[in-house]
Amino acid sequence: MSQSSLLTEAVRALESAGVGYLLTGSLASSIQGEPRATHDVDLVIEVDTRVVGALAAAFGADVYYFDDLAAHDALGRGGMFNLIDTASGDKIDFWALTDDAFDQSRFERRARTSVFGIEIAVSSPEDTILQKLRWSSAHGGSERQLRDAVGVYEVQRGALDEEYLDAWAEVLGVTDGLGEVRRVAGV
Repeated sequence: MSQSSLLTEAVRALESAGVGYLLTGSLASSIQGEPRATHDVDLVIEVDTRVVGALAAAFGADVYYFDDLAAHDALGRGGMFNLIDTASGDKIDFWALTDDAFDQSRFERRARTSVFGIEIAVSSPEDTILQKLRWSSAHGGSERQLRDAVGVYEVQRGALDEEYLDAWAEVLGVTDGLGEVRRVAGV
């Protein structure tokens, strides 16, 4: 199954179960900024008991690795679990929506966007930039995450809510990273 098909099937399973989700990570930054190859899809999902059953029903075949016990455990502790297409190696990382104020804000700000021919709830460009900066900071200044943030900033420039970016960058401790993004983008 292709990455696009894997995402499409996961979204259909979540939506049919009535579970809210948010596409984030490198696929979101590729849609909103500079495209790059990635073998994983990142979805933030509501903590809901229907998640595991919906995914197990949609991906119960032998070609997928899905551990429903690990999924239940991850949801219970606000962690992450995944679904892997064993044929292609593509995977989806499902991140439990947390009570963190930024996590809640970006979930509320998600917008429906056409991706792979279907409407999918995607992180706002501002939240994609901020999350990339957050990941970069947490992983020793990851250049890849910073490049992704710059790519989104460059493509979305003029449409971004700069005040929102500044406010959350301060809260998240990524003000220097946002300054670097703007500098590289020529702002």
